[in-house]
Amino acid sequence: MLGFFRRMTKSKVGIFVGLLLLAVIAIGFAMADLNGLRPGTTGSSGATVATVGDDKITDTALTERIRGDVQQAAQRQPGLDIAQYIARGGFDGSLNRAISDAALRQFAQEHGLVVSDRYVDGQIASLPAFQGLDGRFNQQTFEQTLARARITPQQLRDDIRRATLTRLMLERTIESSFLPQQLALPYASLAKEARTGQVAIVPTAAFPAPAAPTDQQLQAYYTANRARYTVPERRVIRYAIVTPASVTAQSAPSDAEVQAAYRANAARFAPSQTRSISQVVVADQAAANRLAQAVRGGQSLGAAASAIGLEATTYAGQTRGQLAGRTSPAIAEAAFGAQQGAVVGPVRSPLGFVVFRVDAVTQVPGKTLEQARPELVAELAKTKGATALGAIQEKIDGGITDGATFDEIVADAKLSAQATPPITAQGIDPMNPAQPDSGLAPIVEAGFAAEAGDSPQIVQTAADGTFALVATGEITRAAPRPLADIRDQVTGQYRQDQALKAARAVAQQILTKVNGGMPLGTAVAQSGVRLPAPRPVTASRAQLAQLGPQVPPALSLMFSMAPRKLRLTAAPNGEGWLLVYLDRIQRGDAAGDKAAITGVGRELGRMTGNEYAEQFVEAVRRQVGVKRNETAINRVRNELVGGAASASPQ
Repeated sequence: MLGFFRRMTKSKVGIFVGLLLLAVIAIGFAMADLNGLRPGTTGSSGATVATVGDDKITDTALTERIRGDVQQAAQRQPGLDIAQYIARGGFDGSLNRAISDAALRQFAQEHGLVVSDRYVDGQIASLPAFQGLDGRFNQQTFEQTLARARITPQQLRDDIRRATLTRLMLERTIESSFLPQQLALPYASLAKEARTGQVAIVPTAAFPAPAAPTDQQLQAYYTANRARYTVPERRVIRYAIVTPASVTAQSAPSDAEVQAAYRANAARFAPSQTRSISQVVVADQAAANRLAQAVRGGQSLGAAASAIGLEATTYAGQTRGQLAGRTSPAIAEAAFGAQQGAVVGPVRSPLGFVVFRVDAVTQVPGKTLEQARPELVAELAKTKGATALGAIQEKIDGGITDGATFDEIVADAKLSAQATPPITAQGIDPMNPAQPDSGLAPIVEAGFAAEAGDSPQIVQTAADGTFALVATGEITRAAPRPLADIRDQVTGQYRQDQALKAARAVAQQILTKVNGGMPLGTAVAQSGVRLPAPRPVTASRAQLAQLGPQVPPALSLMFSMAPRKLRLTAAPNGEGWLLVYLDRIQRGDAAGDKAAITGVGRELGRMTGNEYAEQFVEAVRRQVGVKRNETAINRVRNELVGGAASASPQ
């Protein structure tokens, strides 16, 4: 219901969101496999671009940070380069985040905020990117992953520590803000607003088909719309997949291994006994004695417990070890020493005095070797399979460390190499736009995170231990397709654009007449073209919120215009032009809807919290003290833009 409020917050808060991303840096590691993380934000060499309290941010550190930020942004916008990032304001954003990071770090130190090494180690150990096939932290995987990301363990620790301190200082400010009901009421009422109007369409189908373009017109149109026909960067991703099925032969246990496992688990497959008990825990020993006497006298345990305000607890089908774990070893010992139906107790336990009844004794027959064989074979095969996969992965890791090529590693490990066609970062082949294989998504992501000539990398692709060796092959930079290859497509779009121009001219005439005082229906009828009559439309903001991103363009426009005016917008799929006229606005009133007011107050409170957090960071920067070296800053900016330009293909 509150989607439209989010669209109303086009303020500088968005700039601050980048800073808050530090608080989820750990998630970024797991999702991006650590690609794009930068080494630190401060340095000890090079010219100083900014002094933050006692810290200095050098040109080297700023350059590294910007390159890392570009890599992160390029994962969301494939093909983004440094020049484009800077042109969109990214340079200033990276510099401001570096300054804010340094200021917040010093502020935290001055006020005694500390993140312990033990906490940081726990965060690192919990990251999936550093876990082996057994789901536990693996030191070798940790070191190799950091090496591929080109950061040191200390830099990783510093980033996590900074992220944690930022969250500690800002999280409560952002999430605990709440707007008072008096302020939330007008916005909640706005959500109940309804509007009534008319919509007319000037379709391209109402006009004669445009003539085919001449070669000169087609070439000019193609040149002016080169971006429309540009194919994104494509890459050939080479990979070799290793699955548990590929080591099936090595995973099959021998008969001797099965027999050894059976002997090692003799107690597990021996005949056993389970017991079901009902117990009551009493704080006072005298009361427990009276309870036991009542039950032994014929009263049920549940009734006797209820009479003194207590309730019996039942544990069914428990082995001795299970019962000891859920109650206490003393109770388990007593339960397995009593006969079925016996009342035992009071027995002292950590929680008080326990009186229990042995409800049932069940004999569990043991399993012979042949009966246990299927279970043991499955367990041994799984264990041996994980070991075999681990051995292959270790061998491949060794090859990567030794600098072997993709082909050499594949040959040495006897893997089957495959390659994708030239695909985009979304896994789509523009020349054969079929649905991309979702199973290759981790492989494609890794292939676009590296460059041709980089060392191959190992990518986990499934929870069962399946992984792939991935290398980036041939790279085709973004470029428009030749006109000769898409002539029919360009011709069709040229004619469609000509039809849209003709329709727009008529729509503009109608708009001028209506805004001059003529009724919409009359203006449509006098357009000189056979057009559909205007249709009445009524909708509320609540209905728009339910539609979400599927709001029709006409309705969206109707809720952003003044009454008694006609406005123009494009119809979907290039079908023509929509003319939207707003007759009247019915104001909403949420005074009696407390739930709506509360929801809006909470939503706007979060937005207010962002503003408070931004102001907090600005106050910290002023207290710590920031001095910018504009000369050095401009030099770094110019060097990055110039370097990107010289690196671009001619």
